[in-house]
Amino acid sequence: MRNYEDKIISGKIISQQIKDEVKEEVASLKEKGLYSHLAVVLLGDDPSSQVYVRNKELGCEYCGIESTVIRQSKDITEKELLQIVKGLNKDKKVHGILVQMPMPEHISKEKVILAIDPMKDVDGFHPYNVGQLLYGSSDVLLPCTPSGIMELLDRSDIAIAGKNVVVVGRSNIVGKPVFHMLLERNATVTICHSKTKDLVGVTKQADILVVAIGKANMITGEHVKEGAVVIDVGVNRVNDKLYGDVEFETVAPLASRITPVPGGVGPMTIAMLMKNTVKAALNSEK
Repeated sequence: MRNYEDKIISGKIISQQIKDEVKEEVASLKEKGLYSHLAVVLLGDDPSSQVYVRNKELGCEYCGIESTVIRQSKDITEKELLQIVKGLNKDKKVHGILVQMPMPEHISKEKVILAIDPMKDVDGFHPYNVGQLLYGSSDVLLPCTPSGIMELLDRSDIAIAGKNVVVVGRSNIVGKPVFHMLLERNATVTICHSKTKDLVGVTKQADILVVAIGKANMITGEHVKEGAVVIDVGVNRVNDKLYGDVEFETVAPLASRITPVPGGVGPMTIAMLMKNTVKAALNSEK
């Protein structure tokens, strides 16, 4: 079976390029006495969350960014967590704050996001940063996965302006932000969701198809027009194997370019988090 290497957009390669650039920038800043520091709050012992946090630590270590992981019981009260966030907001040695999700059910995700200083919100989830994104500002901390998608397109020399782009999924983490980023770059963007009628008819119009719906192999060859660029954001574990939201075997033959799972969008999220942390550190010096 063909492996479609000539069509692959490699997040592994592009994320490494970005981390190397961040590493060089961090080294240059250190010569000027400027440092960057990421603080991550981890609640409980969820195995997936522990892996994600460890990957963030390794990313920081590679780039030369200082990192601190604050480990707390999943039984921590909301008030106690908000106090930790408040303390990190005040700590001038900390430039980026991230509370690892998912959080325990008794804690309001919205309250925690609102509590983080927008200037230290390296996830880009605070309403201030979201609002600035809608206004088209590039000088704020933008969500990491959508930013990573834009880097994948740009560094693969895929034109965005004037293209028909369809985004499948309307989450606050990926779908909505990437919609606005693509719109800002002069694409004609359609966003689809669970209530969309004739999904196949809509996605077949896409020159660029971004899929972030959270359902394994939902998008198949019948959804994709020949020559489309397909960005698969999904990571779904089924019987201990990872699948994207896109059925690679039926879509790859049609696509002009396609991201794999794993090794596509996933590595970009950590790389953009590193970039955001340095950006937050530089903003603190202004």
